Amino acid sequence: MIKVCIADNAPVISYGICSYFKNHSKINCIAEANSIEHLLNVLNTKEVDLLLLDMELNGLSSLRDIKSLIQDYPKLKIIIFTLVAEKVYAQATLKMGVAAYLDKTSELTLLEDTIENVMQNATISKKKVTRLFKKVSNREIEVLRYLNNGKKNKEIAQILGIDEKTISTYKLRLLTKLNVTNLVDLLKKAKDLEII
Repeated sequence: MIKVCIADNAPVISYGICSYFKNHSKINCIAEANSIEHLLNVLNTKEVDLLLLDMELNGLSSLRDIKSLIQDYPKLKIIIFTLVAEKVYAQATLKMGVAAYLDKTSELTLLEDTIENVMQNATISKKKVTRLFKKVSNREIEVLRYLNNGKKNKEIAQILGIDEKTISTYKLRLLTKLNVTNLVDLLKKAKDLEII
């Protein structure tokens, strides 16, 4: 069982995530923290495998605080789960050793997949994870997953509530980013890189 702690100022976020994972076979929310002090108390008293951390957590004053968490709790996997734009902190936090950077507007299924992947891929080198997350956006990963499930552009556009042309743009971007020329190679490379 993956023991998760949610560090977030908003009780509704913690409640929503805990409710979603309530009867999950692999993921168990064992603690919540609404400040950095509260979080440290949890980490010092409970066995936590994975931390969902909001960049705007009360008392989290700089990236140094995240670096300290990584150094002080080396076995802890950290997923940044925040509304702070990816371009602001994603690269820096991933370089430090954070396992993933997710936007809070992501689907809960994507959060679930990310948690499981982070725990399964605990042995993947940080360099590979950093390179991977730097290259491909969360939305592109979503599109990739739907393509991998055999969905057509039109279906994906309907599911995500965006224009069909936008899906084509995502596909073209993905082909360029992963340096392939067709969908079959794209999906194969995405699997090799463990994006999907």
